[in-house]
Amino acid sequence: MQVGERAEALLHEILDSPEVLMTPALRRIARREARELKSAPGEVVLEICNLLIEHGGRGRVRRAEHGPAYESRMVAFDLAWMHKPTFALLNWRELERLGRTLDGWASVDHFARKLSGPAWQRGQITDARVRRWATSSDFWWRRAGLVSTIALNERHLGTGDAARTLEICELFVDDRADLHVKALSWALRELAIRDPDAVIEYIIDREDRLAPRVLREVRNKIDTGHKMAKPSEAMARRMRERRASR
Repeated sequence: MQVGERAEALLHEILDSPEVLMTPALRRIARREARELKSAPGEVVLEICNLLIEHGGRGRVRRAEHGPAYESRMVAFDLAWMHKPTFALLNWRELERLGRTLDGWASVDHFARKLSGPAWQRGQITDARVRRWATSSDFWWRRAGLVSTIALNERHLGTGDAARTLEICELFVDDRADLHVKALSWALRELAIRDPDAVIEYIIDREDRLAPRVLREVRNKIDTGHKMAKPSEAMARRMRERRASR
């Protein structure tokens, strides 16, 4: 197999399509490639993924809000996730190589949900590495560290891990950057599905520090199952009782 030729053909299919390829179409491409390359070594497929990322910005900007390489990155991330021998190679070095062009919430969240989070959950990277991302001077790597906690608590991946999730969340308690506030709310809401008591205790202890959005959405999620719902009186009473008992 000629790795460069395979990557070039994929780039042509993705970037030169007469219409913008939406998420379902991009996932179908990744799924097809994972199936056709099933017997290929992980190293070969990983290099294809890196070529997609490296050269994906050459085409016209298809989705300006997501960055010029969004489509090719999405296929690369999905392919690395779907191809088991490739995913098994994802240590921190390979993840940072794949994530070298992260530049917006869409690419970060896709990377963290499909690659860095599951790799962490499976023990392929350490807690220390995720903490390093979460405290990075790079805004997008900080979000990647926080969103990586989602995999610890999603039902189809992790079994729930309050300790590691909250350790990373703690690094963002005083952060008021909008996209970090949203990610913190998301991380706590995902954990709340697994361990609501741990999350309730956590937000009570930090009620004077957490952003109002985080408090509102997490309380809504615990009480009603939806972040936008108004907390019921029962929830408010439960919160008051917990505060009084501390």
